[in-house]
Amino acid sequence: MPAFKTPFPGYGVRFSPFFEGRLLVATAQCYGIVGNGRLHVLELLPSSPVITELASYETADGVYDCCWSESHDSLAVAATGDGSVKLYDHSLPPTANPVRSFNEHSREVQSVDWNPVRRDSFLSGAWDDSIKLWTIDRPTSVRTFLEHSYCVYAAIWCPRHADVFASASGDRTVKVWDVRDPGSSLTIPAHGHEILSCDWNKYDASILATGSVDKMVRVWDVRAPRAPMAELAGHTHGLRKVRFSPHRESVLLTCSYDMTVRLWDFRKEDSMLGQYPHHTEFAFGVDESVLVEGLFASVGWDELVYTWQLGTDPRAGLP
Repeated sequence: MPAFKTPFPGYGVRFSPFFEGRLLVATAQCYGIVGNGRLHVLELLPSSPVITELASYETADGVYDCCWSESHDSLAVAATGDGSVKLYDHSLPPTANPVRSFNEHSREVQSVDWNPVRRDSFLSGAWDDSIKLWTIDRPTSVRTFLEHSYCVYAAIWCPRHADVFASASGDRTVKVWDVRDPGSSLTIPAHGHEILSCDWNKYDASILATGSVDKMVRVWDVRAPRAPMAELAGHTHGLRKVRFSPHRESVLLTCSYDMTVRLWDFRKEDSMLGQYPHHTEFAFGVDESVLVEGLFASVGWDELVYTWQLGTDPRAGLP
């Protein structure tokens, strides 16, 4: 399947929940150290040998994460290095975008995630140690969550509970929150090093996965969090992203600073199902389409967006 070359290194990729082949890609110039960022809206058509760019939006600082709206098929949110969260509507001309900029974080925003149950709100997590809850009809955040003692790398909604989310931090903990409560409901000292990613199981609301600088993926039952229910070893450098499959309960995708994407089944003794060494620089983002089972996408610092079907080689589409 085809690949797409971006002008800047890639940081995040998300499939649209509305269109089978539509992708959102976050990128940052100069590996996010200095310079601009760009958010890309891409289209992968079954009948076409190439990925088409539908729109792109340049930002004054790097774009480190992105997500689609769960309620409007043309809306998307970008997390940027200047501390702002930007809302885009790609049905409008580029000059009309961004349609809104939310400016409350004081440091780089690392994570954005749209509520898949209520569909009216989204989260942002940042290096100012905070998580913020937003709605698109308010210019200011609904609430700020302050318990982490170091950078927040991920804040992810539970796909089965409208008010519950998890956060992963450089303070080596993952926390579970309910937006109706004043503080977190659970803190797990999940790793001995910084935790860069977390994700909820799409079928069991008690199961959560974490990925850390320690190279490990751990799977937790939040009802019995004293020890992980599974540990997945194989990456040779730190984990950058962990994503549960929307189609298979025990399957998850990971990507790493070791430049690989890996597919796992945490319930199997031989847990690693596949290894994809297609990137030539750090692999930063990975996703599976919610509409097409086994359709994957990944991005990395090699400035390439790869798409592939389970059982195929991601590099097969390269010239």
